[in-house]
Amino acid sequence: MLWYKSWLETRWRFLIGLGVLLCSAVATVYTYPQVLRLLPLVSPQGHGALSAEIRQSIELSRHYRGFIWLQWFRQNSIDWTTVFAILLGTSGVVSNSRQTGFTLSLPLSRTRVAGVRGAAGLGELFALVFLPSIVVPLLSPAIGQTYSMADTLIHGACLFVGATVFFSAAFLFSHVFDDVWRPLLLAFALVVAFAVLDKALHAPAIFSVMSGETFFRTGRLPWPGLLACVAASGAMGWITLRIFMHRDL
Repeated sequence: MLWYKSWLETRWRFLIGLGVLLCSAVATVYTYPQVLRLLPLVSPQGHGALSAEIRQSIELSRHYRGFIWLQWFRQNSIDWTTVFAILLGTSGVVSNSRQTGFTLSLPLSRTRVAGVRGAAGLGELFALVFLPSIVVPLLSPAIGQTYSMADTLIHGACLFVGATVFFSAAFLFSHVFDDVWRPLLLAFALVVAFAVLDKALHAPAIFSVMSGETFFRTGRLPWPGLLACVAASGAMGWITLRIFMHRDL
């Protein structure tokens, strides 16, 4: 019953997110032939940071693997997955609703109630990460290209582990505040803070982990970053459980 209830509370955010990500993945694949035709016409001038970034993008896009990493795993999938990880983390939390009293009046522990909510959201996030990404290698032969399924799964794993940080943060904020908007705003503020920190330090941060940049460039997994994300998500999950256990509902 709890699983079904969690599904009913989150289904529209999940289905909308899945539709958006699937369309984005399909568009990324079918855009590549047009990009190849346009590459010879692009010749950035100058020596600034922007020109260097454009040149790097052009060089990566000359090869299908580089194009997919740049456009899908580094940009589109991270952007949309982060948004819907936060939306899933803040949906289905009814700590201040009339349904909470009814739910907790059942012979169910608070640990199980919070655990099922979190697990259901993570399961939906897992599907949002992997189903659209798997579309890339499946559709690539349609444009005369191939993409490794192994690379897809590894990049998907990096993306999922990083996205759990934002899901867990949104889930935590939703158990701290009784309204919808403050958890959403705080979670998106956290995204902005990570982005600013990444630019300021000029060092790999959570978005680099999510894109699997280390794996793409060196073939090695970013174990320190992945373990840090797992630790952060686990810590926020534990704090959320403690808050829910001791909160007067």
